[in-house]
Amino acid sequence: MADRILSVQGLTKTFNIKKLSIRALTDVSFDIRKGETIGIVGESGCGKTTLGRCIVRAVDASSGRVLYTGTDGKEIDFLTLKPREMKGVRKDIQMIFQDPYSSLDPRMTVFDIISEPLRANFPRMPRVEIERRVKDVAAKTGLNTSYLKRYPHAFSGGQRQRIGIARALVLNPNIIVCDEAVSALDVSIQAQVINLLKSLQREMNLTYIFISHDLSVVEYISDQVGVMYLGKLAEYADTLELYSRPLHPYTEALLSAVPIADPDTVIRRLPLGGEIPNPANPPAGCYFHPRCGYCAGVCKEESPSFTDAGNGHYVACHRFGELKLRGIDYSGD
Repeated sequence: MADRILSVQGLTKTFNIKKLSIRALTDVSFDIRKGETIGIVGESGCGKTTLGRCIVRAVDASSGRVLYTGTDGKEIDFLTLKPREMKGVRKDIQMIFQDPYSSLDPRMTVFDIISEPLRANFPRMPRVEIERRVKDVAAKTGLNTSYLKRYPHAFSGGQRQRIGIARALVLNPNIIVCDEAVSALDVSIQAQVINLLKSLQREMNLTYIFISHDLSVVEYISDQVGVMYLGKLAEYADTLELYSRPLHPYTEALLSAVPIADPDTVIRRLPLGGEIPNPANPPAGCYFHPRCGYCAGVCKEESPSFTDAGNGHYVACHRFGELKLRGIDYSGD
């Protein structure tokens, strides 16, 4: 992939808690091109947030590679960098957190919150330049610059999330990990923030890793989508391809739960039975087989490989070629 900016290869993360080993991520791999968005979806507890935190090195992965192609064309493996080396490229990859209330320090003004990354990465930057960059990014994110001396408690959830976005943008990063960036907001505010993210992406040529459990939002903002289940990628494809032709029963069930704003469209709901397995003691074979209506004997014994089904559509399912999964016909859009 010539214009690839990030390649995640075999990313695995195990948390050791007392005598338990919990595999949060298992062999996750995908590539993303400059200026595009990959959506990561799945149920709560599937490893989405851990994936984002491992990519930005907020949490150290157990194994794998995260290859970043910088503006000089050189490829860097984030996971092999020492802390001082990582600080040199930290400005290129930033994160927007889920909760706009707990992710902002209530004792700091908006100006201090947005400027903190500048002061941490460029300790000798003149105060005048810091003020200029903070006001510029505040204007880009729709914040009134007269509010910069106020504290977070004076703002609504949507305004606080704009502060979090401004903090992530002030270093002019190339990649932003959006960890459920709109899930804590009202629906009307969600639309404003999503449109802001898309506008900023066009203006600044940003690359997003957009983590969410809302498939409608992911469909709107993403170029590619990865579906995760119990720490593994179950399916990965271009957005239109995945939404119109799901190949994994888990993806089919998730799509059947998406509300469709069309009274003439009939979607048969496919509720999943059972519970998500315990990651400390996952089932043998395919992790999804205890909840799968298409389960066969091989599914209980062998873990499926992540297979290219054509057209860049990858799926981890033994029976994807046999199944007639439904999906939604978007051909008329």
